[in-house]
Amino acid sequence: MKQNIDFFTIRPEDKIPQKGRMLISEPFLPDTFFNRTLVYLTEHNEKGSVGFIINKSINISVNDALEGFPGWDEKLGMGGPVVPDTLHYLHTLGNIIPDSMWVSDNIYWGGNIEVIKELISSGKAGRGDIRFFLGYSGWGAGQLEKELQENSWVIADVAPEVVMRYRKENSWKTVLRSLNKRYRLWAEFPDSPEMN
Repeated sequence: MKQNIDFFTIRPEDKIPQKGRMLISEPFLPDTFFNRTLVYLTEHNEKGSVGFIINKSINISVNDALEGFPGWDEKLGMGGPVVPDTLHYLHTLGNIIPDSMWVSDNIYWGGNIEVIKELISSGKAGRGDIRFFLGYSGWGAGQLEKELQENSWVIADVAPEVVMRYRKENSWKTVLRSLNKRYRLWAEFPDSPEMN
């Protein structure tokens, strides 16, 4: 019996970008920077999109890169290729951080860094509450939509814990395995199919 299944064509309902949703790259995305990544969208409108790669890190700890974070030995996240020398952060600390912007659920973006330092030094905030990134991922007007038409990304809603706690590169597979069967199969494809 002939099967008529194209595993790499993304359904239209899985191509709807909006802030608070996750971009999940298709298995063979040729872009070496975004290959097998999870990108959390913090902004999406007619001017473009902004997000942060949550499953790649830089081999530099927060306390080595930033002043005022003694003992914070967690690696900085690689937020994306845009302005890679800028610091960004996602957190679940809400409105107690002045100037932070609500994204979705209990996740906020940015805010007053001095207040964050104070909360961390006093023990009122910890690793599960905040993530630091260098750089960000950005798309100009219509650019992300073009990539979606090329089946480069599937978009899914994920729990806040995924955004705040999934830090390893293999998180890409973990998230795919939680989706419906069509995309779950993507997680099983080798990095280089010609080597299989």
